[in-house]
Parts: sequence; structure tokens; C-alpha cells
Amino acid sequence: MENHCGLVTLQKEPVPLKGIAVDVSVQGHVATVSSILQYENQEESPLEAVFVFPLPGEAAVCRFSAKIGQTEVVGEVQEKQKAQELYDDALSSGQQAFLLEESSESPDVFSLSVGSLPPGEKASISLDYVTELAVQADDGLRLCLPAVLNPRYKPQGPDSAAGTQVSSVPAGSVPYSLSLRAHVTSPHPISKVESNCPLEPLNYLNTERTQATVSLAAGHKFERDIELLVYYQDAHKPTAIVEAPQTSAKPGTLMGDPVIMLSLYPEFPKRGMSSMTSRGEFIFLVDRSGSMGCKIHSGPGAQNRIGSARDTLLLLLKSLPMGCYFNIIGFGSSHEMFFPKSVEYNQKTMDEALQKVKGMSADLGGTEILQPLKYVYSQPCLPDHPRQIFLFTDGEVWNTKEVLDLVKMNSGSHRLFSFGIGEGASSALISGMAKQGGGHAQFITGQDRMQPKVMQSLRFALQPAVVDISVNWNVPKGVSVTPLSPPIRVVFQGQRALLYAQLTGESPGDTKGSVTVKYSLAEKPVENQLSFSLKPAVDTGLTVHRLGAQTLIRSLEMEERERDGDEKIEGVKEKVVELSVQSGVSSAFTAFIAVHKGDGKAVQGPLFHRQVPTPMMYRGSGMMARSFGYSSGITFHKAAPKKMGVLRSAPSWRSREMAPPRSIGCSIASSGWLARGRAGRMDVEHQADHTSLVEFQSPVPLPTPEKEPLLQLISLQKASGSWILEPSLAEVLGKPQEDVAKSMPAQVNQEVWATVLALVWLYGFKIEAQEEWQFLAIKAVSWIKAQNVANVSECVLAGNNLLGCQVQMDTMGL
Repeated sequence: MENHCGLVTLQKEPVPLKGIAVDVSVQGHVATVSSILQYENQEESPLEAVFVFPLPGEAAVCRFSAKIGQTEVVGEVQEKQKAQELYDDALSSGQQAFLLEESSESPDVFSLSVGSLPPGEKASISLDYVTELAVQADDGLRLCLPAVLNPRYKPQGPDSAAGTQVSSVPAGSVPYSLSLRAHVTSPHPISKVESNCPLEPLNYLNTERTQATVSLAAGHKFERDIELLVYYQDAHKPTAIVEAPQTSAKPGTLMGDPVIMLSLYPEFPKRGMSSMTSRGEFIFLVDRSGSMGCKIHSGPGAQNRIGSARDTLLLLLKSLPMGCYFNIIGFGSSHEMFFPKSVEYNQKTMDEALQKVKGMSADLGGTEILQPLKYVYSQPCLPDHPRQIFLFTDGEVWNTKEVLDLVKMNSGSHRLFSFGIGEGASSALISGMAKQGGGHAQFITGQDRMQPKVMQSLRFALQPAVVDISVNWNVPKGVSVTPLSPPIRVVFQGQRALLYAQLTGESPGDTKGSVTVKYSLAEKPVENQLSFSLKPAVDTGLTVHRLGAQTLIRSLEMEERERDGDEKIEGVKEKVVELSVQSGVSSAFTAFIAVHKGDGKAVQGPLFHRQVPTPMMYRGSGMMARSFGYSSGITFHKAAPKKMGVLRSAPSWRSREMAPPRSIGCSIASSGWLARGRAGRMDVEHQADHTSLVEFQSPVPLPTPEKEPLLQLISLQKASGSWILEPSLAEVLGKPQEDVAKSMPAQVNQEVWATVLALVWLYGFKIEAQEEWQFLAIKAVSWIKAQNVANVSECVLAGNNLLGCQVQMDTMGL
């Protein structure tokens, strides 16, 4: 059995990409990421290398250049078709050319084409982007550098061939290296920087601890996306940054005026947060595609994704308030509902749902998100029960923009909370759905537990709805404000909102301004205000301008997709192209093009096409390729050489076709791709016999973990919030059933005693996981109070004595 190592493709051809070096500059809530990709042609013929790779969905690509020898060619943003034609023309005439373009289907997938690289030639490609940092449940700011690009599912249909060819090898086996260094700057002291990958120690650069550097430890193997979590002191303080304009830009344009970025953390008054709502329709959409049967991470004892989703559904079902409505829908290539329509939450419906949850498995084929969402939106909303959708997926689909448009179209009828599970989940899809659905996005990667993140989102969902939101600017006479961000449609307690605006004009005297966010909470008016200086900050590298431009571009792109009629569409598209070219930020309608004419001599010889393999999370264990070495289930058939510029197909999105897999199992072999064509052009057909491509060694079975005591306790709680005295409860408490019964105070109801014991155990032994069980405890306390128990204090004392705890009544809310 062959296993070809080293810098080779699936056909033992040299890989032209040798290494990637990444520099990250974090400034408060935003980051600039600079990547240098080193290419070398070690073949005897001129080469075209194509590398398809992921970027964060919210990233704004703002610079692209190529260095050949001592000459650097800086890429220009051009309308996409024009850029593709320039690239094709350059290659046909023997010139070196470089093209960077965004997928038409998903804004977090890019293609880099390095064309006409002569034999023995080296090239360094520089790619810069800016991105916002997402706020996590523990107030950490998350920067994800996607390293894994899994094949993405697209439903079969008339347009199913549209997409991008991705050549993958198993994660950890890509034949190029990666290094990363980060520089962190903040107005507040930096507490710590964490990662899912090994880091060198954090190095502080000043005594105030507002500047620090950190590097990725050597030897990163691409088996996961790289995640950095940055923690600041006083991270919740609202801030405002006014960035100076680009000196060469014309005043009155976006780049020629100052741009402000506001970071707001609305604080709700306590009177509006006094009680948990009992209303709402909760719909849980759970991915049951084949990839959900794979492990969440590659470490020991890792749970598979569908197993973690089952545990999370148990917790969610137990945490729902009495009187609400709910339903659970599993989806894959098809979708299945637990109930024909949402049912009222009570003991009977909860028990029925829990029985069905136990039987859930990853058995529904490919990841089809669009159809189940359409089904949910087709169902009438329940009066006085706001709809809340919780969507769990590993997020591997091509038709991201189509999904986001559907969510936005229905945004007035619900809030959507999305959860991306595992490496390679599409940030554009997960974050975009939450943004368009007025909810919150979470990513579960590495050793993360899904439950605390889901409970934070449930807490947001149970918060009183905020309505009538308005943003009012107060600036001196002579200054005007043009918002770049779409209107705020949702506000959560303590959750950050970033706003961008263009400031035009000047004030001769006053240099202060303010912004006021007003809204209504529980039928009471609330307002939060932030004052700022109009004096621009120095040396910010136009990061704020580019992020503001990206925000406006994405809004306009969505508007263009919503419109009917060629005339209206063209008008919006022209605006996007103009803004993209002016700001130097890529879009769906533009691309970066760089042409290097060198010494003026055309590169001679037939041009060969090489697909650079991308790391992919292979979900099986011990997978070996029968004949290809690193197998992606794709085989290339190289055409006979023809004359320059004819052998290759134009390396644009329009000529590289891909039929994403109907993912059935955990291996890429399940996708069953066969590719044939000329010089890299892919004509893809679905294989019925998957086993002919890849064979497997059976993984060593992991021991089945015992059910965690916390999950056991949760599973025993009734829908009302109470527990009953039974052997299973005594087992969780770690006490003989006889001792539990004997310790019960006289004249106390057994159910009250059991519920008090459960609360004492939670507060005494699981306080670190309080975020997971807080709603269960609220329900339990409410139930106890409703029983009008005279001797609750005696029960708590007896419970403490039995379990060896010292939990106070007021701690539990009793």
C-alpha cells in the first residue's frame, strides 16, 4: 500500500505552495491579519497553481500583492469579469498573473490562482484582511483563522454543478507549513491570550500590560482551525474610535472622510430583568447529516457531534419554562419533525420528546439547511409566543447566501440562534444566520462544551424583547453623520454591538459628539449614551474605514439579491463595485488582479494546472488510501500538452465546477466523487460504489463514557421543576437510598425534600457549571415556593448535613 509523503499532490506531482506565515495585529475589538504564501515551481514546465481556502465570513480582504525576485506587483480591485479576462489574457500571452476572488456562493471561501510561474521560479503572495472579533460567553474576544475547508454540501438540482473545486488531503498531512505571530494592543490591560493550539508564552511589551505578543508553537499540523481568545480587563466599557481619512482620497467619499466605530454594551435596568418569561415558541433545528456522527475534536474521550447535540437537547428541554411551546426538527437531505406542529410544554410532551431525542442519530445524509428553514417559516406563528429558533449544524453548505437571504426575508417573525459544531464550520453561515435572524452565534470547537454556550443563548432568548430601537447622533453644527451599518434590530443585555458611520464636514469649535441608543423594554423606555471625541486617532491603518466599507458592501450585496429587475440590480451592483474599488475591499462582484510582465519576454512551454491540496478534517480514524496516498476521493486525468494558453481552462470560478458530496458517513470517501476533464477542469459525477476509492482500518473503539452525574440529575427533573425521591436520585447524590429517606425532616413532602436535595447538590458540587443548570434551579425554586412549605429552612439544613455542604438559603433564592 503506497503512502506518498512530502511535497506531492495526489498524483505525486510537486505542490507549489511551500509555507504560510501569518502576522496578526489585534487592536481592541478588531484585527488585521497578514498572510504570506510562499510558492515555488519545481517542475520542468510553466505552472498554474490554484489554492481554494477559507477566510472568516466577516473578513474584509483589503490588500493583495505578489513578489517575484525583488519585484513586487500590487494587486488592484477590478470588476470580477474584467479581472478574470485580464488574468486569462496575461496567461495567454505568457505573462505571470495572480488572481484572488471570492466564491459566488459563500463569502468565506476564496480562490487564489498563481499563473504562469516559470520552472525554478519562486513567488511570495501577500494577502491582508481585517475582521471584527466576536465576543464569547466568558467575555473573551475570538479570532478564528480557518485552516480547514471541508467539502460543502449543496442540494442536487439544476444549479448543483456551480461551485468551486476543492482538492483536500487529511488534516495534519498538508505538505506545507504554517507559522503565526500575534501583536495585541488595547486601551485596557490584557489579562491573557488562550488558544486551541499550543502557544509560546505571552510576552508583555509594557508595564501597563496594554501591549503583548504571542506566537503559535512550532509544528502546527492543520488538524484544526486556529482560534485565539483575547481577554481584557474592563472589556465591557463602551468605546469609540474616530479614524482619520486616507490622505490621497477625495473629501466627501468614504475613504476621504473620518469614520467612527462605536462599541456599545447596552445595560438593561433591573426592573426589566426581574423575571423569566414563560412565553415563547422554541424550535430546535438539529443537523442529522452523516458528518454529525464524527468526533467534535481529535483528543481522547471526544464525544461525537450528534451525541453532544442529544445531551444539549436534554438540557434545553429541561430548562424551558412551563407554558411555552416547542418542537424539534432533525434535518439532513430531508427533515423530520418530532410533532406535526409546536406543542405546549408539559410533562407529557417533554417525556415524549426526550424519548425521541435518545433515538436521534446522524442518519439523514447531506446537510440541507434551506428546506427545513422554509418549512419552519411556512408555519403560522403562535399569538403571544415569540418564535425562537435554535439551529445546530457543522455548517458545511455551499448555498450560504441563499440561506442568509431566506433568514433575512423572515427576520420579522423570529429570532435565530446558531451553533457551529466542529472544525471547518462556515463562519459566514453560522454568524450570518444569527445576524440576519436577530440572534446570537456560537462556535463549539476543540475541547469546548456545547452546553454552557447554548445556555447563554437561551438566556438571551428568554430576555424580554427589546423593541422600538433607535440610534440618535448628536454632533456639532457643520458635521453630518452617514451610518454605514444597518439599523440595530436586536439588543441583548451586556452584548456588544458595533456601529460604523462616516463623518462629513468640520466644526470650527466643538470637538465632542455623542450617540444615544433608545429602546423600549417591558413597555418602559430605556436609553444608553456614549460620548466621544471627534479628533481622529492616529496610525490606525484604515482598519475602521475598511470594516465600515465591508459592512456597507455586505448590506448592498444582500439588497442586490433581493431586488427584481435588471435595471435595479445593476444600479446596486455598480454601487458595490464602486465602493469596493474605492476602498480596496473585495466583494462578490470584484476580484484582485496582479500582472507581472517581468523582462517583457513571454513564458514559453505548455502550462500545467496544479490544485493545491487543502487541509480537511477526515472524520474516520485510521483511514488509508488504497492507491493515491493522501486521497480526497478525487482523481485527476492530465491532458496531453497543447500550446500555451489553450491547455489550461480559465482558472476562474466559472470554469471550476464542483458537485459537493451527499455526505453519508464520516469519511470523504462517502462523497463518492470522480473527476475527469482537461487540465484541471472538473466534470464531476456521483459514484454508487464508494468503497472502490478508499478503504478503512476500523478505529480502536473508545470506552463508552459513563453518564455525567450532572446530566443524570438533569434527566431526572420534572417539567414543573421538581424532582421525586427515587433510587436514581440517591445514586447521583452518592448516598444510600435508606440514608436519604431517613434524613428527611418530619412532615415534609417527599417531592419537596428531593427537590431541595437536588438544589443543595447543584450549589454544593456543581457551582462551576451554574451557567448550564441555572434555569433548572430557577424552575425548582419557583416550584418549591408554590408549595407553601413551612419548614424549608429545616429541609436545607438537613440537606446540607446529609451531603456535607454549607449552602445558604439566600444563595439558592429560597
